[in-house]
Amino acid sequence: MRTALLVMFNESYKRLLIMWDYKFDVIVQLVMIGVIFIGASFFLGGGQFLPQQLATLFLGYAVWFYARIVIMSTSGDLLGEAQAGTLEQMYMTPAPTEMLILGRMLAMLITTTIMVLLTSLGLIVLLHITFPLRWEGLPVLLITLAGLFGFALVLAGAALVFKQTEALADLLQNALLFLSGSLLPINHFPVWLAAIARTLPITQGIDVLRNVVLGGESLSTAWNNGSLLWLIIHSALYLSIGWLIFKISERIARRRGSLGHY
Repeated sequence: MRTALLVMFNESYKRLLIMWDYKFDVIVQLVMIGVIFIGASFFLGGGQFLPQQLATLFLGYAVWFYARIVIMSTSGDLLGEAQAGTLEQMYMTPAPTEMLILGRMLAMLITTTIMVLLTSLGLIVLLHITFPLRWEGLPVLLITLAGLFGFALVLAGAALVFKQTEALADLLQNALLFLSGSLLPINHFPVWLAAIARTLPITQGIDVLRNVVLGGESLSTAWNNGSLLWLIIHSALYLSIGWLIFKISERIARRRGSLGHY
């Protein structure tokens, strides 16, 4: 436990230092995300900002923002270390690799939350978005993020084997923006497209989060109607399969001797 906490602290501290050193790039990213949300809200509202629609859009968009940063950062960090020649050093430390990966994921959660909160506060003030603050939304969000991290581990595994995965990461985060229900609830999708959308890592989480936060649904109600149970199963499958694929990819890269190559 002490090792896990130390790793998490060190990784969080490193990420915060990087964010501060490259704060201009971070600020540009936050502004870009805010502009995309404003533009999407304006067009989906038929040329106006509809108060009843903004809260629904905002919750889905905030979850996608988590997905975007996690997806783009997970493989990008590994590729950056491979380019710098420091990736193999991670596997030479006395701490288990699994502990280091877990520490990085938790550190990413902390730094990503800071970025999401900064952007969210700006949008809430600028567009006068109002929605109830219900604690029930927090466990739903955390369960959703667990599945998202599993999805990111698949991409990290691909980065270890194929190295160049920036285009894949960009494709995936854009697909999640338009197909996960973050902008338009999937009940507006054709049946076949809605079926595909429900297999994505954040779709079910967005749906449950909207019902709990905006619809006033309790966690017990969400459990009884099966939506929360399906979210837990969905995220657990993504996390387990993602971890398995990452370990297999890691083994392939080690066997090839290309773990630290770029």
